[in-house]
Amino acid sequence: MDEIEAGFTKIMQRIEETQAQGTGLSETVKKHEGELLKRMAASAIPVVKVVGLNLLKIGKQGTKNDIYDANYYTEKMIILGKAEQPEAVRPDDPNKKVTDQFCVLSEKGKFYDLMYSSDGFITDSFLHPIDPKTAIGVYGYDVILMLYTAMHDYLKSEKALVEALDTVVAYIFGKNTDQKMSR
Repeated sequence: MDEIEAGFTKIMQRIEETQAQGTGLSETVKKHEGELLKRMAASAIPVVKVVGLNLLKIGKQGTKNDIYDANYYTEKMIILGKAEQPEAVRPDDPNKKVTDQFCVLSEKGKFYDLMYSSDGFITDSFLHPIDPKTAIGVYGYDVILMLYTAMHDYLKSEKALVEALDTVVAYIFGKNTDQKMSR
């Protein structure tokens, strides 16, 4: 019985040590969360250029809330989060109420609040630059998770494309495709 108690005590000590180490590391990550997001954004630039969208800058709103005569931002962006409580008004024009607010990452690696306003006739937007720490403060850790997920999904689709092309090339040149397909 003494061996069991000694082993149990040793396990409990290791659990406590591991928890203390985990808490310390968590605090370090929290302290440097802005730097983490900034570095992730810099690494994601090539992918944002490929998978990013040209988001609406301004457009006329039709009777069925459809947008026509639309003008889009030329820089591609990916959406990382939506504000639960958007700002009351836009910083560029205090007369414009913000209806929707999103955190976006541009193809240049910059973070923005993308604020949309609508008066029933015109829907327009304002890109408000923010730093990574502010992005986390406003949108939460979702921005880190969404950026990670976007890169992970992009990698999976690229791998699938390369495997499919590899199979097609093997088929074209009459190579044994059974070996390729078993990967």
